[in-house]
Amino acid sequence: MRSPTAILQLICPDRPALVSELSGWVAANGGNIRHADHHTDADAGLFLSRIEWELEGFGLPREAIAPAVRALATRLGGEGQLHLSDVTTTAAIFVSRQDHALVDLLWRTRAGELPMRVPLVVANHPQLQAVAEGFGARFVHVPIGPDNRAEAEDRQLELLAEHGIELVVLAKYMQVVTPRFLERVNAGGPHRVINIHHSFLPAFQGAQPYHRAWERGVKLIGATAHYVTEELDAGPIIEQATVHVSHRDEVDDLIRKGRDTERLALSRAVRLHLRRQVMVYRGRTAVFD
Repeated sequence: MRSPTAILQLICPDRPALVSELSGWVAANGGNIRHADHHTDADAGLFLSRIEWELEGFGLPREAIAPAVRALATRLGGEGQLHLSDVTTTAAIFVSRQDHALVDLLWRTRAGELPMRVPLVVANHPQLQAVAEGFGARFVHVPIGPDNRAEAEDRQLELLAEHGIELVVLAKYMQVVTPRFLERVNAGGPHRVINIHHSFLPAFQGAQPYHRAWERGVKLIGATAHYVTEELDAGPIIEQATVHVSHRDEVDDLIRKGRDTERLALSRAVRLHLRRQVMVYRGRTAVFD
């Protein structure tokens, strides 16, 4: 296995020589840079940077790196986040009745493709208990509807706190989460809820997108993985996948093909998030892949 790394994500006002200054800061502390990606948004006057360097041989002890990063970001007038590659994210998966996205995420986690732990699966229907438990995750059925939404979300939040959950993945959960729920989950840091929508957003937002796509006779369908915000299906997009369809395809064919794009887009998005390759700014994302 490769040695662990430190990952710096920085957003600050743009100015000359920032790349040199950041790489020089890593080098001055004895760091060996493994990856460096940068982007300038000229319209916003912002500079975005993701730098990953090896911890082995780095001059600062682990506990001193985060304060040093904060000081660096403050000096540059921006915001910085530090992540260590050997610190595993603890995630919960929320589901309803469909199992394809859940099985794919759990399989990829067990196979080591997704660097996370999944101790908890929360569902508003009981059908997927055997699937979750077959992968060693605790399955909790929390029915939810218009009459008990607040109480159900309170129970969900208790479960998240009990298991130390840092990331929530809505894998065909088919429920709208409330602003109160999002505020509580994101209290430990922004953008901690990822959703998969069965449409190539912004087309066909809301319910039954495959039916509406079939009615329009589209030749391309897709799925979109995005961070969840208070506005339905309008959060910053992380990843999208598409597949061609034809006039011979019926709605069931679109749904079948669409499930493949849903699995692919969601797993890619989760991996990008876990590897700290996504940066959110101005309601959109920069993805350093």
